[in-house]
Amino acid sequence: MEELNAPYLIVGLGNPGREYKDNRHNVGFLLLDALAEKLGLRFTRMESKALVTKSELKGKRLILAKPQTFMNLSGQAVGGLLKFYKIPLENLLIVYDDVDLPLGTLRLRPGGGSAGHKGVKSIIERLATQDFSRLRVGIGRPPGRMEAADYVLQDFSEVEQQELQATLQTGVEAILTFIHTGIETAMNRFNGPVLANENEKSD
Repeated sequence: MEELNAPYLIVGLGNPGREYKDNRHNVGFLLLDALAEKLGLRFTRMESKALVTKSELKGKRLILAKPQTFMNLSGQAVGGLLKFYKIPLENLLIVYDDVDLPLGTLRLRPGGGSAGHKGVKSIIERLATQDFSRLRVGIGRPPGRMEAADYVLQDFSEVEQQELQATLQTGVEAILTFIHTGIETAMNRFNGPVLANENEKSD
């Protein structure tokens, strides 16, 4: 019975500190901030090395978390919260940036490797499994010969902001769908370009 009422843990990945706040690498934080705003929540508590806020949605308990370690130690916060709240892996969703997806694209998956993302790699190592759902948010490839490591630590440009905001709002709906109806439904509805999804909804 305990697992039937287990909370959902939604974790956005990023780096703490004002200098990283609007970086491409922090899109996981930005999406969780958008979700918290929609639900009327604020991140005011620190638990297991993460800023957390909690809510209840249609009888389902929800914990939102933004690890306050640096990206490559994200597994510490995720492992601690999972253990403390006795959260089954199927109730975990990790939200993070992906340079291999164009800006304005969302991709949900029920598992898989890290594809070089240090935050996800840390979580896989800490949990000793790849079997957890993730929502990847496209940030696009670096221009020219710029190193990916430099690109992800840049802020989104003014030109990118409009597409980013649409992506965050659709990402919020994708997370809520994951919570209420599961990963498969969320994948079917939201995987792909955000603007294509918006067009489908309005048809």
